[in-house]
Amino acid sequence: MSTLTDLVYAQALSSDADVEWLHRLAGDGQLLADLAFADIVVWVPTPDDSFVAVAHTRPSGAATLFYRDIVGDRVRPQWATQVREAFRTAAIVDSASPDWFEETPTRVRAVPIVRDDRREGSEPTVVGVLTRHTNLGEARAPSRQQITFNDCADDLFGMIASGDFPDLSAPTGPRRGAPRASDGLIRLDVNGITTFASPNALSAWGRLGFDDELEGESLSEVTAKVLPTKQTIDESLPLVVSGRAPWRSDIEARGVAVSLRAIPLRARGERIGAIILCRDVTEIRHQEQELITKDATIREIHHRVKNNLQTVASLLRIQARRTHSEEARDALTQAMRRVSAIAVVHDTLSEGLAQSVDFDEVFARVLKLVAEVAAGAGTRAQTRSIGTFGELPSEYATPLALALTELVTNAVEHGLAGREGQVEIEAMRSTSRLKVSVRDTGSGLPEGQVGRGLGTQIVRTLIQGELGGTIDWHTLVGSGTEVTIDIPLRWIDRSRADTRPVPLGH
Repeated sequence: MSTLTDLVYAQALSSDADVEWLHRLAGDGQLLADLAFADIVVWVPTPDDSFVAVAHTRPSGAATLFYRDIVGDRVRPQWATQVREAFRTAAIVDSASPDWFEETPTRVRAVPIVRDDRREGSEPTVVGVLTRHTNLGEARAPSRQQITFNDCADDLFGMIASGDFPDLSAPTGPRRGAPRASDGLIRLDVNGITTFASPNALSAWGRLGFDDELEGESLSEVTAKVLPTKQTIDESLPLVVSGRAPWRSDIEARGVAVSLRAIPLRARGERIGAIILCRDVTEIRHQEQELITKDATIREIHHRVKNNLQTVASLLRIQARRTHSEEARDALTQAMRRVSAIAVVHDTLSEGLAQSVDFDEVFARVLKLVAEVAAGAGTRAQTRSIGTFGELPSEYATPLALALTELVTNAVEHGLAGREGQVEIEAMRSTSRLKVSVRDTGSGLPEGQVGRGLGTQIVRTLIQGELGGTIDWHTLVGSGTEVTIDIPLRWIDRSRADTRPVPLGH
């Protein structure tokens, strides 16, 4: 299914500012649908004087009319006149009589979507039309909560038609844990006095420590009563609980956390009150704190592993300097280099929360280490990197770093032994594969012959066994050796999918 942006730009009638405005409005589609107990559809004009649906939200507390998503569909003939008139006149247009949709009586309201970005000094423009489709087939005596919710929806529809909603100055914030109408709603008058509080809102404030009725009380004063005296208060909280700013804030008391969102209501440019949405997010905050603690623990583990590996590398370096056997010295030096390469990966992982690394940064550090250690007497090696590796999960970064360490080391120690030359590492990454070539300008290998040392065995084990890739050695035309590694990225994508955290809430 096409996204809102794709559908809007396909009509070639909207600007970037229009698309941003429509995205903001669609982001609050669930709020509007829940308050209106109706389906909400956003339409944009087409070049042939029709309209196409770019967003659709179903109500969570009422029956939907559209069991199949209508995003991407053109406006139906029975709504076209009403939608076109709302767009042309910039006024709300209600259906004169009940409309029938698939044998279900409905009532349709068309609301012009007016963009009025005062920060740019632009004139208000109609960028689309929002329609509310109310199912009349389940009509029953409305409760006081439903009447209040509908009144709030009507106020917001009026603000949409006047360009006062959505408010671009309001922070978007994360959707996870954001309060919804069904979680708790408080209606304030222009003086910040509560005129209505839903049962869920009363429960949330009751858990905070306020056991009386909220209606008739100043929400700011109630908030001051429940907050601990020594607690540091978010500076935006007074503006939120008074309904004067379209911001978000949290209240914490008695081990309970409640998230708040204020939506100031305006009519003809004058503030008439506010909607305060509230949600008990205690469990979500605990889960977030546990994740932060786990991330910090993992980072500390990586840091300690890096320190331990560096200690081992230092011990190997000391032992190599003290040994009198040239063969033993070479073996200890190679072991030191391999341990140091692994330490670089853990050092990078200890610096961030993600369990993946920018491998270009890792390899740059490994390459510098290898070139300095591997170059012997009479050998001058210049290393050069081409292309980018991109981001890799830790379980792939470590074996790849070790394999490339061995290949570059072999190129310097054996290919360029006693001469001056160049080692070139080229990375080519696509959506499905990662190919790496290591070339040197050394003496080259006899065609068809590959080294049988420990380094070659390590490389084969890492690339073929752990990464599921292939590796090929061959001599370049003229002189030098080229080693080509081919790794399928589907294994990387699968590992990410298996370790991706499951959302705990919305």
